Amino acid sequence: MSSVVGSESVATDGESVVGSGSVATDGESVVGSGSVATDGESVVGSGSVATDGESVVGSVATDAELEPPPPPAAERGTARTALFVGGLILALVGGFGLGRLNTDAGGSSGGAPAGVSAGDHTHAPGTGAHEHGPATTTTGGTTTTGTEVGGLSLSASGFTLVPTTGTFQAGRAQPFQFRVLGADRRPVTGFTVVHDKPLHLVVARRDLSGYQHLHPTMSPDGTWTVPLTLPTPGIWRAYADFTAPDATGKQTAATLGVDLVVAGDYAPVALPAAAREANVGEFTVTYEGTPQVGVTQPLLFRVFANGSPVAGLERYLGAYGHLVALRAGDLGYVHVHPEEELVGGAVKFWVAAPSPGSYRLFFDFQVAGVVRTAEFTLIVA
Repeated sequence: MSSVVGSESVATDGESVVGSGSVATDGESVVGSGSVATDGESVVGSGSVATDGESVVGSVATDAELEPPPPPAAERGTARTALFVGGLILALVGGFGLGRLNTDAGGSSGGAPAGVSAGDHTHAPGTGAHEHGPATTTTGGTTTTGTEVGGLSLSASGFTLVPTTGTFQAGRAQPFQFRVLGADRRPVTGFTVVHDKPLHLVVARRDLSGYQHLHPTMSPDGTWTVPLTLPTPGIWRAYADFTAPDATGKQTAATLGVDLVVAGDYAPVALPAAAREANVGEFTVTYEGTPQVGVTQPLLFRVFANGSPVAGLERYLGAYGHLVALRAGDLGYVHVHPEEELVGGAVKFWVAAPSPGSYRLFFDFQVAGVVRTAEFTLIVA
């Protein structure tokens, strides 16, 4: 059995470097140490070997007037071995220390941009447009995003969505209850208020019909409850969109998804054709802009009544509109919030498409205290 022990210290002011190391093999020990002063005044090296209780020590001082007699050949060989081992350990440990120094000074290439706190997801007045989904950052009102979407799993970012039931009867209101567990498997109770609510619950059937945007209430034990009516048979997807501290205390935005089942004959609805105009009661809603994969582009939504722009758009959940995009096929989820103020009477979002494919857009807006949703099909090439 053998062991190697080494330690080093580096003075970056160019004054001194000190290294030491020891090797123990079959009960024997070798100890070597060296120091170098870069001011050119002195270099001192020493080595010692202890074997069966005997020891040999040698030293050299380059600025001394007298030089000690050389040690016997056997002792010189042992000392050279000790100094070699100590120097090797010094190089290894010194390289590790410099690597750590460079990493700390340069930071990680995957970190948040300067001025953006990846852990702070609270939204003060004046917050710019941004998306809720993995790998999103906001800088100066412009959002950049990765290629991932949220809601594909009931567990992500250290959180797990645990519903109390997953079955419903068609057309019947039932309480939908669930908890969000942290990495310690305990219910999370400290959620961050984002756009006036600590948690957004979005529900849609897997054919992208039946969209609902709800806001459950939480009891002190961390159980969320909301009345939920699923009108038709089929498989529905529920998304819990929230921000909460993770296991390290960092504010983390997450979207968890789970399937809900409504028994009965399932008659899927075909995805409507792509269009830039949708009718919602007496209102007509249009949008301008073309989302691209991985590139943030503006989308502007305008609301009309009787052919004229609606001047009475109201803030809903702290903003003039909210946009949810669901991807056909896997129901990948992106929740987008707009710029703080209207732009030429339009609600302006910044959006990057996660991938090519078909999407259903759901635009929430409020007029005269009533929230409505305009739906669009988007095809991303």
